[in-house]
Amino acid sequence: MSQCNFPAWGDFISSPFLKSAKRLQRYQMTGLQILAFLSGLAGLGATIGATVSNEWRATSRASSVITATWVLQGLWANCAGNAIGALHCRPHHTILKLEGYIQACRGLMIAAVCLGFFGTISALVGMKCTKIGGSDKNKARIACFAGVNFILSGLCSLSACSLYAHRITSEFFDPMFMAQKYELGAALFIGWAGSILCILGGIMLCFSITGSFSKSHSQANYIYKGAASHSHISSHPRGQVKSVNQRPPPDYSNSSRVQHFDKNVYV
Repeated sequence: MSQCNFPAWGDFISSPFLKSAKRLQRYQMTGLQILAFLSGLAGLGATIGATVSNEWRATSRASSVITATWVLQGLWANCAGNAIGALHCRPHHTILKLEGYIQACRGLMIAAVCLGFFGTISALVGMKCTKIGGSDKNKARIACFAGVNFILSGLCSLSACSLYAHRITSEFFDPMFMAQKYELGAALFIGWAGSILCILGGIMLCFSITGSFSKSHSQANYIYKGAASHSHISSHPRGQVKSVNQRPPPDYSNSSRVQHFDKNVYV
């Protein structure tokens, strides 16, 4: 009888259909990583712009009688301008005399810029479209590290802008606060937008590497199962019921039992 060998799962893995599916998955992963890198890079640029800006808060025109002049305050300097177009800025020459929330916002924004910079460099190394970083598994780990840096950068920037905005709004709506009241500046909105972009870029980078870690494990599992099924099918071909080395079952009939005891029946 002719043996019929069925193909194993390992044969189906190398089929053209699965090759095209893997290629499509690779393109999708590369596109997602490029989009995440651009989002993180834009968020880093917005964070840097918000950090160096002097327009974290501006004087409220509603509570001011003189509207021809205004005051802008930032993390590093205070500026005064008028309707003519003149703008004079005076930096903060002291650190210890600054209020606590300004120092906290400074530290958070500097940390956000540093984390975003490290995330950008790591993302360039860990992206699949670059030729550096080693194997796909190492590149996936580097890309995950970059995603975590982007997320932490966005959280630091978001915390700093929210803390500064909370101080402005609490002073503005406090009826007992008699000093000059301020409104939210443009730098706060830029910082919020940059933090959202950094967080989205980090999340996309972390989700883009899920296929890299499960790819080698799933492929090895399919090959192992395919080899096992192939050996099982080839060991029992069609038309052959018993194996060659299989012993016949013992016969316990009456005739064989009598023949076995005939020699010693009178002992």
